[in-house]
Amino acid sequence: MSIDSPIPVFSEGVHPFDARGVAKRFRHAAIFGALSALHPGETMRFCNDHDPLPLLQQLQDHFGDQIKIDYVSRQPGEIVIDFQILG
Repeated sequence: MSIDSPIPVFSEGVHPFDARGVAKRFRHAAIFGALSALHPGETMRFCNDHDPLPLLQQLQDHFGDQIKIDYVSRQPGEIVIDFQILG
């Protein structure tokens, strides 16, 4: 998947979020806003050019047990992560 490639989404209730197109200074706020808009059971499929380890810790701290984080792809330059909001 290159920067011009679409994020693969194969099921209903999965909403793509391509962080590569969001200015760096707005990324975390946009991601938190998008996740807060999801309903329980919905997933945001996140795509980025680097592994966002500090962001993952912030999400765990904020959402706790209400978020499930699963890597779909962890290739250098092609990070895809599913963030699912739990009931």
